[in-house]
Amino acid sequence: MFVHDIPSTEQDIASCQPEEPEDQLVSVEQIETGFVAYCPGFVNDPEMPVADVFNVKHHRRALKKVIVMNQPSKWSFNTPGIEVISPKKYLEDSSYIHRKGLRVFNLCNDYSYQKRGYYVSLLAEARGHKVVPSVKNILDLKTQTIVRIVSDELDELIQKSLKHIRSQEFELSIYFGRNMAKQHGRLAKELHRLFPAPFLRAKFVCKETGWEVDSVRTIAFKDIPESHLESVNRYAADYFGQSRYEKGKEERYLYDLAILVDPREVAPPSNKKALMKFEEVAKKMGCYVEFITKDDFSRIGEFDALLIRETTSVNHHTYRMARRAQSEGLAVVDSPEAILKCANKVFLAELLQSSKIPTPKTVIISSEKDKSPEVRLGFPCVLKLPDSSFSKGVVKVNNEEELQRQMKKMLRESDLILAQEFLPTAFDWRIGIVNNEVVFACKYYMAKDHWQIYNWDSPHTRDISGNFENLPINQVPRHIIETSLKATRLIGNGLYGVDLKDVNGRAVVIEINDNPNIDAGIEDVLMRDQLYGKVLQYLLGMIKH
Repeated sequence: MFVHDIPSTEQDIASCQPEEPEDQLVSVEQIETGFVAYCPGFVNDPEMPVADVFNVKHHRRALKKVIVMNQPSKWSFNTPGIEVISPKKYLEDSSYIHRKGLRVFNLCNDYSYQKRGYYVSLLAEARGHKVVPSVKNILDLKTQTIVRIVSDELDELIQKSLKHIRSQEFELSIYFGRNMAKQHGRLAKELHRLFPAPFLRAKFVCKETGWEVDSVRTIAFKDIPESHLESVNRYAADYFGQSRYEKGKEERYLYDLAILVDPREVAPPSNKKALMKFEEVAKKMGCYVEFITKDDFSRIGEFDALLIRETTSVNHHTYRMARRAQSEGLAVVDSPEAILKCANKVFLAELLQSSKIPTPKTVIISSEKDKSPEVRLGFPCVLKLPDSSFSKGVVKVNNEEELQRQMKKMLRESDLILAQEFLPTAFDWRIGIVNNEVVFACKYYMAKDHWQIYNWDSPHTRDISGNFENLPINQVPRHIIETSLKATRLIGNGLYGVDLKDVNGRAVVIEINDNPNIDAGIEDVLMRDQLYGKVLQYLLGMIKH
């Protein structure tokens, strides 16, 4: 027997449910050429109000939204302010060929290679238009290997969503990332995240090991059952009616900026007040700002730039979203290359040592039987997991027994770990760098009665982290600044935080962070809003016009 979600089962039917004042903004030219040319006091005058720095009149662009479909007259949904045209008109009308700043929603019947639906997405990308789905998305749908990977990645969710289906096959219709049955809502959203086409149909087959994705394909608007149109109309209104698409507001913005955050993260790289500062300054620089989470993976292509403000890691959605954004042509901080290079301490140790940049004596361990740490480093020494951050995954061992116990534990998580000599200091330097320019310098003092700046085992919240001191850059020892810049040049341009210790007048690099803390009340104490402006100026300057 074959089951389809058209018509719905009684169970599915039961679970169905509908699912500031105007600012003056900066010009494109100002962002491209840098603020110093326009505002000579930008760097050197922290007393200058940010409004005086950023409030410059500009020519505003209108981001026109266009739906392309085979029979525009059939589109009866409530999507005010969005033009609905045929693929022929989009492909051949010179007004669309030369127009910039378009967002194209490709709802054509057929995305097959060299069909008009395929060419709408292909030429939209060639014209610099933002298009959903992209050609990459279209090709992914035709790749069986990717479908199998998706089946494995979503296996737990698939089994949970389809556990009450009694047939051997099932088809799930997905409209703008949603399904009419509540029980399938999360599965529909995840499939749309991975395959961001407006209308999808996923086929599942039940095997001995459980349900598997057999295929995911696009469906034409004309193939949507009439009984579903009321729900699809509601989904369309939600999808196209997001605040970032509201007419009137959209004409105020030069760029669409996404800031990736995790609201549940215990120690994020920017506190809430800092995030609000990023938003405030970005708006003055001509940006629409939206805070997104990992659930917005499928929407990355809707933006011009992505700023990552949650802790990054390689085997993690932050890297995948950075990679996706880069492939979609967005400006990205942190870049996937920076995440790859900075997130793994084994790689960093090799890179810094081969470039003759001072680091603690370091041993790479691959076996519990390795005696190198004891012989070459002595005790105490420090063990680190390759992807450790915020003092987590880092332990100090004082003797052979502790060394063996911790090595055994860490080698279960990673085939390689790091051992480094212990260099006790009262504080660590953190040098913030944007595009090869030092933008802040902090001393992070050790947590109370602890050897690290964070002590996550402290019974008192106030003692989890140590104090800090923010210094003017001209008061930082020259060797600290020079070593920091030399280290980050190995990674590339971008936003970095270099952690160093000053050992008898010698700068020793502990690590380079691709996603350094920028917290309100700490790193921004001296530069204030200008610090956020520096980061955003670099990010927006990468946008291709």
